[in-house]
Amino acid sequence: MSVATAPPRAARPLAGTRVHALAPWWPLVALTLLAAGLRFGTLDLQSFWYDEAFTPVRVLHPSLWATLRSVVHTENTPPLWYMLAWADARVFGTGEIALRWPSALVGTLTVPVAWASGRELTGRRATAVATAALVAVNPLIVWYSQEARAYGLFVFTSALAMLCFLRARAHPSPRRLAAFAATGALALLSHYFAVFLLAPMVLMLLLDLRPGRGGRPPPGHRATIVAVAALAAVGLALVPLIAAQAGHGTQWIGRWALSSRLATIPQYYLTGYMGSALGHGIELLVALPIVAGVVFGLWRVLDAREERAAAVVLAIAAGGILIPLALALLGADYLAPRNLVAAMVPVSALIAVVVVARRAGRTGVAFATLIALAFGAISLDVDLSPRLQRGDWRGLARSLAAPAPTAAYAGAPPPGGGARAITTVELGSLPLQYYLPGLREVPRGDVVTVSEIDETGYSPLRPSAGRSPAPGFRLVARIDVHGLVAYRFVSPVARTVSQAVLARAVITLAHAEVLVIGNRTFVARQKPLALRK
Repeated sequence: MSVATAPPRAARPLAGTRVHALAPWWPLVALTLLAAGLRFGTLDLQSFWYDEAFTPVRVLHPSLWATLRSVVHTENTPPLWYMLAWADARVFGTGEIALRWPSALVGTLTVPVAWASGRELTGRRATAVATAALVAVNPLIVWYSQEARAYGLFVFTSALAMLCFLRARAHPSPRRLAAFAATGALALLSHYFAVFLLAPMVLMLLLDLRPGRGGRPPPGHRATIVAVAALAAVGLALVPLIAAQAGHGTQWIGRWALSSRLATIPQYYLTGYMGSALGHGIELLVALPIVAGVVFGLWRVLDAREERAAAVVLAIAAGGILIPLALALLGADYLAPRNLVAAMVPVSALIAVVVVARRAGRTGVAFATLIALAFGAISLDVDLSPRLQRGDWRGLARSLAAPAPTAAYAGAPPPGGGARAITTVELGSLPLQYYLPGLREVPRGDVVTVSEIDETGYSPLRPSAGRSPAPGFRLVARIDVHGLVAYRFVSPVARTVSQAVLARAVITLAHAEVLVIGNRTFVARQKPLALRK
């Protein structure tokens, strides 16, 4: 062979030099670290809101049995997360970081699960990177990875079940099918809406049982039947608990127009839980690269494997969203947009499969990068903008814990040892009780003797806000903590006020559901506290 026709030799490094090649999995490590930073870095930035405060105030008890009883009688979620929260609280207490770090951990672990699912779908690293990146920075998924509720666990266990399903369907061995059954059971024990994601997975596995040529059953048919039966058994075992819980705390769903909830679902995915404050312009800017990337990917035409992968994750996402919608239209309306958060993982996988399709080339990668950057920018903006955060009940409680600015008191307890009444609505009741230990509810029909009345709430405010709630009380301060408002009224002597009068003093334009009363002085909770004895 002549030199002219000899194949070119691979370039060799110069003597004495080293070649540092990055491992093929370095993007996974980088994305997982990014996810951990977004979740753990600001874990205590925001205060507890009503649902989060409900857990330490009403659900968690020193006894696990008492805690589980509370889950039955006050919650509408399966028990797995509360069992983990109980064990966590026994060790670390009930502070914000203590109760939120498990959600941050599973939220971080969802990223490598999304990576593996993307790789399983198309066999390409580009799909794995895109899926993991979208899950790592999506503002809605980040939000629920920082919340002391079951949603982060729901997302993780559902994503893990989807990964095990993809692997079991590709190679239906008993071990892989058992892994799918186990992870599916964990998803069901995390959130009832997991059944809508599992339903299309189970249906696809059952359709794969159709006899092949010669009428022979396909491989793994017995293991498939056992796995499906095991999942069905777990679901049936939860039915008595569902009946006992009877939809506690879900009445607000029916009062929210279904059309508005449907519009909120894409808004949540695009701009996060509080993204409505950003306006429709930002929402459209985030949607633009997604729509353009999907259209370009479809226009370039997916290959056969990508088409099958897109169909699979589309079926899973559709099951997680459309089945609850159909039930809502039939009268079983539990379609709260946040209950669909786990469906956003297959939605992200669907976007990744189409946008970075093999034939989309670098243009598809550019679109995926734009989508991830837009998601990441909003997630960072949440950390910087109080208007995108949970209501700052912690900050409001600290303001209320300070003595009222009046010379009549001069920082000392008021004459007669009067107590303080705080009026609020439902969403403020438990956060205030959490951050101001010692508060209790005032039953209807009762009267209280107080020397200070604090009216708390948020916009829209009643026209009467700022007026004296009862004779003898005068306004001494108006407090505004990132949109949470408090009016403080004091009296030089303790006065008897009825619950009905206090109820009329709620400043938020909503039904007064909760009134709390406590001693004159408070110490706002700032550090994690052990469980109440």
